[in-house]
Amino acid sequence: VQLQASGGGLVQVGDSVRLSCAASGRTSSSFVVGWFRRAPGKEREFVAVISSSGGATSYTDSVKGRFTISRDNAKNTVYLQMNSLRPEDTAVYYCAGSTRGWLKYSASNMYDYWGQGTQVTVSS
Repeated sequence: VQLQASGGGLVQVGDSVRLSCAASGRTSSSFVVGWFRRAPGKEREFVAVISSSGGATSYTDSVKGRFTISRDNAKNTVYLQMNSLRPEDTAVYYCAGSTRGWLKYSASNMYDYWGQGTQVTVSS
């Protein structure tokens, strides 16, 4: 399975960006997909997750109400819509796939597949 993250860039505070995570090699509907990020000088952190069917989602507190994760299984793609961006959202964003179901989804070691990351920079 290969995951390809895209959609990052340089934006202003308050702007919106939509990240995409396209899966190939296996139907994405067979696994949970999470988004993680790593800010400069910080550990990688969990951002959001969506179940294989899309019926369940979860977010880290700092992005609740601003970010929305969704998926289109017909296109084997998961999205992360990021609104009201803040400087502290600046990071490399990674998508990851897990075949272990809805289990400890915020732990990066539960994921089997990782995309290459896409940079999001929020400028003030």
